[in-house]
Amino acid sequence: MLDLLKRKEKVVGIKQTRKAAEQDKLEAVFIAYDADQRVVGQLKAFCEAKRISVVTTESMKQLGKAAGIDVGAAVVGILKACD
Repeated sequence: MLDLLKRKEKVVGIKQTRKAAEQDKLEAVFIAYDADQRVVGQLKAFCEAKRISVVTTESMKQLGKAAGIDVGAAVVGILKACD
């Protein structure tokens, strides 16, 4: 599933992911298991309410690496394909 992050357009970080979710631009959201739940909990609930697929990954380090960045990431959103 993490291979999607290499092939698709994405947004990294809570603010960018939340903004994309509010604009109905997300296909799925990846949330690191070791991320602070006080930080990602509201975003997770928001995405679930909007019926956006939420996938939990092992760690922030793993998620950041899969997203192609040099640091850990708490949240990465996969953008819907443009028509």
